Amino acid sequence: MTQQGVRWTSEQVLALAPDDASRKAGSRLGTAGPWSESGCDDAGAVWGLCKGSGSKPYRTVIDTSGPGYKCSCPSRKFPCKHAIGLLLLWSTDEQPMPGGTAPDWAEAWLKGRRSKRPDQSPTDHEINPVDERAARRRAEKRADRITTGATELEQRLADLLSGGLAAAERPGYGLWEETAARMVDAQAPGLAARVRELGAIPSSGPGWPTRLLEECALLHLLDRAWLGREGLPDALAATVRSRVGAPTAPQGPAIRDNWQVLAQYDTADAKLTTRRIWLYGKMSGRSALILDFGAAGRAPGIALPVGLAVDADLTPYPGAGQLRAALGERYSTPSEPDGPPPGGTVTEAVERYGQALLDDPWLESYPVTLTEAIPIPPKDGSDDWQLADAKGELAIPVTPSTAARPALWKLLAVSGGTPTTIFGECGRRGFTPLAAWPEETRELVALT
Repeated sequence: MTQQGVRWTSEQVLALAPDDASRKAGSRLGTAGPWSESGCDDAGAVWGLCKGSGSKPYRTVIDTSGPGYKCSCPSRKFPCKHAIGLLLLWSTDEQPMPGGTAPDWAEAWLKGRRSKRPDQSPTDHEINPVDERAARRRAEKRADRITTGATELEQRLADLLSGGLAAAERPGYGLWEETAARMVDAQAPGLAARVRELGAIPSSGPGWPTRLLEECALLHLLDRAWLGREGLPDALAATVRSRVGAPTAPQGPAIRDNWQVLAQYDTADAKLTTRRIWLYGKMSGRSALILDFGAAGRAPGIALPVGLAVDADLTPYPGAGQLRAALGERYSTPSEPDGPPPGGTVTEAVERYGQALLDDPWLESYPVTLTEAIPIPPKDGSDDWQLADAKGELAIPVTPSTAARPALWKLLAVSGGTPTTIFGECGRRGFTPLAAWPEETRELVALT
């Protein structure tokens, strides 16, 4: 235990690092040697001076209730290596960090940060009616452009199918990239992303024509849903808007809960880094997904300590079956959760994903917790991992893209070949394990 109540593990601290380089550099600063005048307080603040290459030490201060970071170093990464090192020093058992009052330079930043309320929005009388009308006109113009793009995409899909799927590998990826660029011009990034996925399927291995047909069918369904959105129920129409990439904003009252941070991981392409954070509300029983984005080469701004619980507000986004939410005000430092969220069998996990598809046919995966699941490694030269019910009801394949990750062997070591509680994403390509709870400790082990 720390002065703030719960001690973070080194694994939880390192999970906040924006990249491997920061993780390694921060680890080297996680000892008392380079630090002076370090301390912490009951409100969740941690501060210290780190010796650098210059004459003046770097001033580093962290608000663990966010968490949020401030450092006088020139790094543009958040958190920087000094913040990672200070958190590692704070979390260690070897030399407890002294408690006290933050120095003036740290207190100034902390006071300004805590006076902000990210969930506050303008009241009705503060919204300019002229701005509302202008925003409505911009939205209408964008909708017209998306409609033009969706109509063009329908024609291209028709041409593809009329020429036969076997011919799809002849033009190469260039044709798909050109079509995706046309969707970007139409301000439909969701359609563009799906077109790029289509371009990667031809010649991708046995059965690629079947996979291509499946993706074409989903893309055709999304096109037709957009073109006929006026006749859809409001919730489904909102889902369609989000899937094509039209801007949406969180709506409705904020939900305050003790949100358990189950997983956090990044995916990146040439232009964007996307961070996905899965949460589970202890009182509401709701799952929630926070998405945050960073420009290419830069980490997203939101990072939460995996394995702990955050007392915070979440505001949901509109749409049928949508789990995405916006993170609002956080009320205290992260705390230790009681254990894993409630779960079920592999059969129940597949059923939950199937039920979610009724609300959102384009849903790639759905968050589920498996209880008493046994990881089964590949056999007979195969690369296929499986998760089997302890009672022998059913086994679900692990997502092929996950099979090469060393985290699966970590999962096998955690389980010891015995039934284990596992959290992950269940989808049409299989199950992606993201966290596990050993039976003897019931503490979350991250698999990302």
